[in-house]
Amino acid sequence: MIMARLTIARLRELVRTLAYSISLHADDELDEDDLTVFDLETILLSGTIVERQIDRDSRETKYIVRGNTLAGQQAECVVKIDQSGRLLVITVYLDE
Repeated sequence: MIMARLTIARLRELVRTLAYSISLHADDELDEDDLTVFDLETILLSGTIVERQIDRDSRETKYIVRGNTLAGQQAECVVKIDQSGRLLVITVYLDE
């Protein structure tokens, strides 16, 4: 099954409708950088897709989104669309 490319508009819609999940790794990274779920949502809603990557094993497409936290810090999220069509946040980090 080939999925259409994720657009920033579709990504924002998934965030606005809470159709996303946060991996345990991303949750740990949020804690490590003193970020909240609101920061994560702000990064995704203010950001742009800066890179698309194809996983060598699964052939799934991952997207790197660069945006700003609530405090205006630049950060990046790595996301993908899961099998159910929801957005999965794989990791998040401050772009320092």
